[in-house]
Amino acid sequence: MPIRRTATAALLAGSLALTACGSSDPAPAAPGTPTEISVSLFGTFGYDEVGLFKEYEAANPGITIRYESTQGEDKYWPALQTRLASGSGVADVQGIEVARIADVVQNQADLWTDLRDTPANDAVGRYIDWKEKAATTPDGAVLGLGTDIGPMGICYRSDLLQQAGLPTDPAQLSAQMPDWNGFLALGEKFQAAAPAGAAWHDSAGGLYNAIISTQQQIYYDASGNLVYASNPAVRQAFDTAAKAGQAGLTAKLEQFLDPGWDQGFGSGRFATIACPSWMIGYIKGKAGEAGAGKWNVTSLPGGAGGNWGGSYMGIPASSPHKEEAAKLITWLTAPEQQAKVFAKVGNFPSTTQAITEVSGATDPYFNGAPIGQIFSKSATSAPVQILGPQDGVVKNAMTQALLAVETGGATPDVAWADAGKKIDNQVG
Repeated sequence: MPIRRTATAALLAGSLALTACGSSDPAPAAPGTPTEISVSLFGTFGYDEVGLFKEYEAANPGITIRYESTQGEDKYWPALQTRLASGSGVADVQGIEVARIADVVQNQADLWTDLRDTPANDAVGRYIDWKEKAATTPDGAVLGLGTDIGPMGICYRSDLLQQAGLPTDPAQLSAQMPDWNGFLALGEKFQAAAPAGAAWHDSAGGLYNAIISTQQQIYYDASGNLVYASNPAVRQAFDTAAKAGQAGLTAKLEQFLDPGWDQGFGSGRFATIACPSWMIGYIKGKAGEAGAGKWNVTSLPGGAGGNWGGSYMGIPASSPHKEEAAKLITWLTAPEQQAKVFAKVGNFPSTTQAITEVSGATDPYFNGAPIGQIFSKSATSAPVQILGPQDGVVKNAMTQALLAVETGGATPDVAWADAGKKIDNQVG
């Protein structure tokens, strides 16, 4: 989550069709002492967009929820670290992006609440196995409940591909992308006949994150050593993305930060984008109703499984409302609520029950694409990634270096070296 995504609920046209979603009303609570639970998240977790905060308040008299969201996780996280260190200014519930969870588990356990000691304890076992393991300390403390995961696909503009003479059917398009080199080769065909002003892909950084999402070992090894510099998979992903940027296959837009990127979903600045499931809602929000039917989804090249993003919610140790906050996040992350969020926003569930419920989902906005099937297959075939405490730092350095290749003319070797210097300065 997305480092990830914002979208306004008013523009989320074309809700998904789910095949087996149950219903879940929060159990009415007896009126008690009025309590305000503060919730601070980043991007689009979907709870506000789906109306879950209001639903919970209505069923629990005396509870009010004060919610705030920061668009960019790269701004959200440093601010949260300052507040945690000072012991003031934190919310009762805070979001934790998957690239940060290892840092929380390894270095910040004393700053967060062990959810086993709260009403959230009974919810711990309902997630896919690796999701909660990543939020568990060596001595067994559970510091976050999983919200979503980020199984991967490729989202594309059918109308732009058609104008360039490329296949628009998801299966036919997938057949022409046997691997990432095939993806770039198809991009060269597109670029040769592309509509004016349209690039094959949105950004080299986004392409890099898609490629690296298919790997088990990325920036750290199983022993906790920082190995990005010696991991051939990282350098290969970097070079492939840099090649796309140098060849003019990208729109040279910085994801989430460049206003032109947001506008590009509707204006046709790019034909494809790496598409973790949570990007579905982002596209709807930015392309709007006019984009309905223009977008479609297919699998990653070669049908590979991958995961980019996904988040947790935790309770800071300084929260004065731990019990109430634990009840809230338990309900918000229950299978029924995860299915509702997927139906409206596209955030893919992390509970086994909800994954089963959404496996048959289709999306009219995306030409009826079987996104439940596409993302379920990606989720089940994705490797269990090794997470490290500074994953977010390394990832940001890599994407910034690739932006320098696209927009500044830096060579891949120079950009790689500059990324290494930034990482050394920040990580040590």
